[in-house]
Amino acid sequence: MESKKQPIPDTTVTRDLSKFSEKTGNIYQTVMIIAQRANQIASEVKSELNSRLEEFSNFTDTLEETFENREQIEISRYYERQPKPTLLAINEFEEGETYYKVVEEPKE
Repeated sequence: MESKKQPIPDTTVTRDLSKFSEKTGNIYQTVMIIAQRANQIASEVKSELNSRLEEFSNFTDTLEETFENREQIEISRYYERQPKPTLLAINEFEEGETYYKVVEEPKE
C-alpha cells in the first residue's frame, strides 16, 4: 500500500466528535464507516505483506537461517513503521476520500 501525501500523525490526536458527525449526521454511523474502511486497509496491507514475504518462505529453514535473512527483517520493519489502518481510515474520511452510501429503510 502506497503511503499518502498527507502526513499521518503517529501520536495521539484529540478529535472533535461533532466534526465527525457533520457528514453523516450520526456519530455511530461515522464510526462504522471508518471501522469498515480500516478493515479494508488492514486486509490490503496484510495481503501485500504476505505476498512480499512469500518469496522467503522455505519449509526447510532452521531457526538460525530465519534470523539471518536481512531482507525479510527489513520488509517486516517497514510494515511495522507504517501508520495504523485506523489512522489512515480517519484521515481518508476527514479528507473526503471515503466513498460510502447510506441505505434507507423503506417507509410503510
